Amino acid sequence: MTEPDDLLANLDPEQRAVATMLRGPLCVIAGAGTGKTRAITHRIAYGVATGIYRPSEVLAVTFTTRAAGEMRSRLGALGAAGVQARTFHSASLRQARYFWPQVYGTEFPEIVRSKFALVADAARRVGIRADQGLLRDLSAEIEWAKVSNIRPADYVSAAERHHREVADLESGTVGGLMVAYEDIKRERGRIDMEDILLITAAILADDERAAAQVRQQYRWFVVDEFQDVNPLQAMLLDLWLGGRDEICVVGDPRQTIYTFAGASPAALTGFTRKFADAERIELVRNYRSTPQIISVANAVFPRGSDGVQLSAQSPPGEAPRFSAHADDAAEARAIAAEAVRLHQRGVSWSQMAVLFRINAQAEPLQEAFGEAEVPYTLRGVEGFFQRAEVRQAVALLRAAARAAAVDAGRLLDEVRAVLSSMGYTDAPPHGAGAVRDQWESMQALVSMAASMPEGASMDDFVAELAQRAEHAHAPVSDGVVLATLHAAKGLEWEVVFCAGVREGRLPFSMAETPTEIEEERRLFYVGVTRARRQLNISWRGRASRFLDPLLPADQRASSRSKVKKTVPTAVESLDDADRSLFEQLKIWRLEEANRASVPAFVVFTDATLAALAQNRPSDAAGLLRMPGIGASKIERYGDAVLKVVGSA
Repeated sequence: MTEPDDLLANLDPEQRAVATMLRGPLCVIAGAGTGKTRAITHRIAYGVATGIYRPSEVLAVTFTTRAAGEMRSRLGALGAAGVQARTFHSASLRQARYFWPQVYGTEFPEIVRSKFALVADAARRVGIRADQGLLRDLSAEIEWAKVSNIRPADYVSAAERHHREVADLESGTVGGLMVAYEDIKRERGRIDMEDILLITAAILADDERAAAQVRQQYRWFVVDEFQDVNPLQAMLLDLWLGGRDEICVVGDPRQTIYTFAGASPAALTGFTRKFADAERIELVRNYRSTPQIISVANAVFPRGSDGVQLSAQSPPGEAPRFSAHADDAAEARAIAAEAVRLHQRGVSWSQMAVLFRINAQAEPLQEAFGEAEVPYTLRGVEGFFQRAEVRQAVALLRAAARAAAVDAGRLLDEVRAVLSSMGYTDAPPHGAGAVRDQWESMQALVSMAASMPEGASMDDFVAELAQRAEHAHAPVSDGVVLATLHAAKGLEWEVVFCAGVREGRLPFSMAETPTEIEEERRLFYVGVTRARRQLNISWRGRASRFLDPLLPADQRASSRSKVKKTVPTAVESLDDADRSLFEQLKIWRLEEANRASVPAFVVFTDATLAALAQNRPSDAAGLLRMPGIGASKIERYGDAVLKVVGSA
């Protein structure tokens, strides 16, 4: 059995204060990289070890299955197995399924995982012509209204109060669609993900026996990432507590980046007003990043802002790099070149990440990484084990484990062989989209097999997969991560590139009010604090206002005027004859891209086509001297390219 004092041995003074303050209410303001999960898991484990907590009476709530899985894993290692660590949805669904038959006397409704089909039907019912983009926006607006406790009948006034807009639709039209959406769900006996929380809240509010049973089971509450709590989750939490105050909340107001989904930093900053006798502890010692990176992070916010000033505990490192570029393509090429340099110095591809504001910024990066032969992954790890290709792969691997034993040292080969039946190859497919996503999933499984201990069997591998699935601990492939700043929350890498940090992109052009601008500032802060050892910030055009406190005066001044292209691009350098061939090559490239269902740049970039037009190679050796052309490209396109060049 774990001794209580042993659980406190390696905690810093602030973490120890959290761990030993076992009675609520307690508010922990935890800066980025300060060990908040360590503090709260040791607090729970210390409470269990001292006998104050019974594991079954503790409910620890967080926002992602990955975070909940990590918490369960840590608690088990600390001797506190049996504590319920769940997401809000998981905890609510468990309670709703249990109480629904008792309260309503029927089977629990079917849950709709995606709103799109129902929203599309509702749009048709009220006469809205909606493409995929509008359906996505309408779905998000429905979610916002539901988590904000706004009924369809009240939407118009709420939309005006909160300045909500969906495309060019009138708020009354959107409210009418919401009514139709709820009608369609009811007619078909379906519920959505937000309904799970609403149903649980309704049961606990209306049925005293159900509420008493939940409150008898759970006496101690811990809520991680409390700054992300929306009004519906806050209401549910109050119903769980039932007037009690044995609650510990943990979060960072500087990382509130989901206000579009109903979150507000006020949930955390106002906790001590709601619970007047609450204790407040700040975690300020950052163990993740170098002092140089922490200096940048602290400068993002003016002094006196909500949150904490971080104190770096790691050894010094390189100064963060700031660089302006002529255009997005030049910025992407510079990032790819630096990634290659770092990899040659020993940094693994998977320990580098390029973070950006919106998904559209990924395309020039994909193009540049493809030219530089830098492996990359576009998907995060959340939901890995729910992907269709992963479920199929795991089923095949289990079957292989049952069929025959795998010789020692042959595990990797056997995993590759099993996955090859699903179309897996060692080389990544050309282009993006579903095919690339599926390959990345299988490559992650191969990478995991390669990292298994020597002599591991297929049974061992399958067992490890099962354990990872239980804790939402997904394997990752060895590629540079390309992700939005929102998707990067909660993750960290040795090297981070914050790309496109310019006016109009960060803050985003649609952010106009002071509140919206501050959310964009918090988003930038999240990106900066993902880096452990090296931080690179780049932009084209006018640098973001968030860089004003960070850039030297001369660099700040030069960024205020558009960066001039002092050297013409390869395409701009073409004369009339070469440009004619360039246009012919573009026509051929488009036909080839359409035939392969890939973006045109995957075949050849404009820069490569310009080099072909200028140099007019006549054989494979000449093609190899062209930028962006290697052996695989020659094998795939060489004859066709030489034919186009030779006919000009």
